[in-house]
Amino acid sequence: QVQLVESGGGLVQAGDSMRLACTASGRAINGYGMAWFRQAPGKDRDFVARISWNGGRTDYSGSVKGRFAISRDNAKNTVFLQMNALKPEDTAVYYCARDSLLYRAGVYQSPGEYGSWGQGTQVTVSS
Repeated sequence: QVQLVESGGGLVQAGDSMRLACTASGRAINGYGMAWFRQAPGKDRDFVARISWNGGRTDYSGSVKGRFAISRDNAKNTVFLQMNALKPEDTAVYYCARDSLLYRAGVYQSPGEYGSWGQGTQVTVSS
């Protein structure tokens, strides 16, 4: 069973930057697409960004495109989410997720496409 652990959340001001990290146990991200989702209180869990298994493709939600960047370091079993120009509406719990299947390179933005999840890290952006 893979274990995903997010880190890097906290409280920042609007306009600031923050980097989240998701570290997996063992070699658990090799061959898998990885994604970040977020969930604000009372709302659904929404797609934020995805990176393909080999890092060759990245996808973003419209609300973060141009401000956030997802990357991965397979040697360190870690996925990152660099968040710039943060806005109060970015406030949410951010979750790391691993694709359910190996070697997929398409667009997968539904939570149901992911079989393993971290516990989440809170990001709060004050105005």
